[in-house]
Amino acid sequence: MSTSIRATRHVYSLDCPDAVSLAAFYARLLGWSANPSEPDWVNVTPPAGESPGFAIACQQVDDYRAPDWPDGPIPQQAHLDLYVDSIAEAGPVAEAAGAIRHPVQPSEDGTFVVFLDPAGHPFCLCEN
Repeated sequence: MSTSIRATRHVYSLDCPDAVSLAAFYARLLGWSANPSEPDWVNVTPPAGESPGFAIACQQVDDYRAPDWPDGPIPQQAHLDLYVDSIAEAGPVAEAAGAIRHPVQPSEDGTFVVFLDPAGHPFCLCEN
């Protein structure tokens, strides 16, 4: 008997107040596709052959409260790290898609920058 499972698909799910809008943000940001499967669940998937088996899902929940990062009553709990060749080039693209650069930037050497998605989830652009 194996001591681990073999997952055939990996989905990172984000709670949010509006699944369609948050999925549209991540689809714009990454150049992926938003694919609603239920009224309150939208999968964001990469083009064929890119990041196989991985997706981001946006799940609409009642009474959603955004994380209050870095210190606050609602912790971030999880976040995405998106590795890019150049933060200087990717940052403005993220902001144009609807991200907000967070005022707190803990990276002393600038190898990552913290942003918030439209639902308030922190995510980082990290330089390769």
